[in-house]
Parts: sequence; structure tokens; C-alpha cells
Amino acid sequence: MTATNIERGRARRKPRHIPLHLVLAALVIYFLIPFWWVIVNSSKDSAALFGGTSALWFAPDINYVENFKQLFTYNGGLYARWLANSALYAFAGGIGATVLSVLAGYGFAKYSFVGRRAGFSILLGAVMVPATALVIPTFILFSRAGLTDTVWSVILPTLLNPFGVFLVNLYARDSVPDELLDAARVDGAGEFRTFVKVALPLLRPVIVTVLLLSVVQSWNNYFLPLAMLVDNRLFPVTVGIGLWQSTASTYGAAGTNLWSIIILGSLVSIIPLIIAFLSLQRYWRGGLTVGSLK
Repeated sequence: MTATNIERGRARRKPRHIPLHLVLAALVIYFLIPFWWVIVNSSKDSAALFGGTSALWFAPDINYVENFKQLFTYNGGLYARWLANSALYAFAGGIGATVLSVLAGYGFAKYSFVGRRAGFSILLGAVMVPATALVIPTFILFSRAGLTDTVWSVILPTLLNPFGVFLVNLYARDSVPDELLDAARVDGAGEFRTFVKVALPLLRPVIVTVLLLSVVQSWNNYFLPLAMLVDNRLFPVTVGIGLWQSTASTYGAAGTNLWSIIILGSLVSIIPLIIAFLSLQRYWRGGLTVGSLK
């Protein structure tokens, strides 16, 4: 094939990508508009927020500093406590769920034992059950155990992540060759050392993936802490902002001053998730087993 024919083929293929690029650009704009709306309106006071100014552009007076002061001083600085609670629930539940998912998924993938197929079938069934459907049974169990309205009532249920186990299982089957494990055992390594020294480095991408998914799920958890907790000092930021929103809606015009800090609080609440993704994305890569076998 001559160079001219190759250039003609490339020229013919380029127009096909234009509709796809347009669709992707439209989707990016669609998902970024709500985020931009939060950034813009979190800088406004109540007068600018309800005064007919453009909802997608800044008001003449930027009130980020004043809104930040009100956000972290309202109700005695309760918002900072809610952020700390969300961090505790997200990282304790996320790290615990990741550890259990990695151990269980690796066990299902690399070990043969009685009940393995039945256990994995139950796991697949648990993946298809919505988490919200389990809130009421979980509340009854924790109520009988006397653990409601405690941090454990939010952390312990989030430790179970069937989808994380399923994800680790699929990844471990293909990315951790049995030949590497057998070679480590032949060299005298025990099962624990083989898992730590051989399997874990190969499982790094899926570990980071499950960790991110678990942390995001725990951070955004709303219905479970809403059902489990009564003391507002134990609320995560999601339930706390919902409480402020219901208060502002109940009091009508008297609650208009609260909307500015509600919007800013929503913006601040997603910053830790952005930081988590940016800091862990360099570990989120595949192909670690390429060339591991000769």
C-alpha cells in the first residue's frame, strides 16, 4: 500500500470521529454544568442568590470569605464536625471494605474449597440487592444489639462490599498467574508471604479501584446514617446538609440566608473526593503482569 493510499484512508476515517467527539463534548458539558452552578452560587449572598442575577455567572460582589465564615460558625461550627464524621465513616469503612474484599476475592479466585461455588453464587446474588433495601433489616439488627446512634452503626455495614469482592475475584483470576504462586511455594514461601510478596503487587490497580469506590460510596452514604443516627453531632455531611435544607425549606423567607452556606457546604463536601481521586490515580493502572512470565 502506497503512502498516498494510507493518507486517503486516514482522511476517510477522520470524519467518522466527529459525531463521537460532539457527543462526548455534550456529555462533558452536561456533567460540568451542575458543578459550575455550585461554584458560582456558593460565592453569592442571599440577596444575589434570589435577586434575579444569572444562575451561571458570578454576582458583582464575591462572598466566598463571608460564606466560609458562616459555614464553619453556624450552629456552633457543626459543619466541621460533620466533615470529620464523614472522613471517619468513609476511610474506616473504605479501608475495611477494601481489606475484606481483597482477601475474599483472592480466596475465591485462587483456592479450591468446599462450598466455593455456592458461596460465590450467594455473592453474585448479594451484588444485585440494592443497598437501600437492606437498611431497615440492618437497623433492626443493630437496634437489638444496642448499636444504633453510634459510629459503629454506620461503619460496620459499609465493611461488606459484595461488588468489591466480585471485582477483585475477576481481576485476580487473570492478573495473578498460578505459575507465579506455584514458583513462590516451590521456593519455600508460605501462603501469607506468597500473598503479600507476589499477589498484592499485582493486585494494586484493583485494590485502588475498590478503595476509591468504597470511600466514595461511604462518603456519599445518606439513607443508612439517616436511619441509624439521631444525635446530629454524629451525622455525616450528607445528612447534615439535608437537615439544613429541610430547615431552610420549612422557614421559607426566614431561611433564605441558609441557602448560601448550604450550596457552599455542598461544594466543600466534594473536595476530599476530588483530592482522593487525584492522589490515587497514578496507582490506577493496569498491565503490571506483562512480562512476569517467560
